[in-house]
Amino acid sequence: MSFRKAISLACGIAGGSVVLVCAAVTADKHGYFGERCRLRETLVALHAAQPTTWPTVNGWDNNWDKRDPSSMVNGKRKECAGDNGSPDVENNKPKATRHIFLIRHSQYNLKGDGDKERILTPLGREQAEYTGQRLAVLGLKYDVLIHSSMTRATETAHIISKYLPGVELVSCDLLREGAPIEPVPPVTHWKPEAVQYHEDGARIEAAFRRYIHRADPKQKEDSYEIIVCHANVIRYFVCRALQFPPEGWLRMGLNNGSITWLTIRPSGRVALRALGDSGFMPPDKLTRT
Repeated sequence: MSFRKAISLACGIAGGSVVLVCAAVTADKHGYFGERCRLRETLVALHAAQPTTWPTVNGWDNNWDKRDPSSMVNGKRKECAGDNGSPDVENNKPKATRHIFLIRHSQYNLKGDGDKERILTPLGREQAEYTGQRLAVLGLKYDVLIHSSMTRATETAHIISKYLPGVELVSCDLLREGAPIEPVPPVTHWKPEAVQYHEDGARIEAAFRRYIHRADPKQKEDSYEIIVCHANVIRYFVCRALQFPPEGWLRMGLNNGSITWLTIRPSGRVALRALGDSGFMPPDKLTRT
């Protein structure tokens, strides 16, 4: 039996530490410990690759948006009708899927004095054109285009809207940029005061609760909604929607004008179909400011 075959046989067995044990046993039977120092080195490498501890996987919270049908029924009625089989529970079950497109604003003038002067650059306006074209060619029936009330997001949304005639534009202050929660691990180049996390965090969480949830039971057809806002807001939304630790929001990066696509099923299951997609833009048009 060859050295390569012994290693292949051992590594074919599933399980972290099981691989190490089987490799050692197989090699010992065929005399490789005394003849081939390569095996010993391989086992050391295999051992080093094993995690010291395996991460704990918490269960999925089915009622993360507080809209689980069984939690929205009056207690007395539920007891009389019989838990999940009650007419009230059935009537409160969502039937439609919500598709939410989170768009990061385009490149803007970083040197502007205040929000009103932080307008889109010529390149930023080009980026918004590309994003609008991309959303249009998807051929979806969009229900609404919501945008942050900050200048750069408002301008981006209005350019995109040219490609989506008839789609209502709605401005929202809750979607303004801010510091959602102190990031882990911390960074040295950006350190807001604790009061900013306290104020911005509450506002951005309120925006999440307003816009990211399963469909209303009265909604009959799937919906497609566009939200034009900011990188910090989008990253926080993604972490919260997927039930990842929200403190990890700063570990992700998003290009200007990129598209992040969340899908929320009637059951409350959430899927991330795209994160920061900007492949529809030429490489020389990509920025992250």
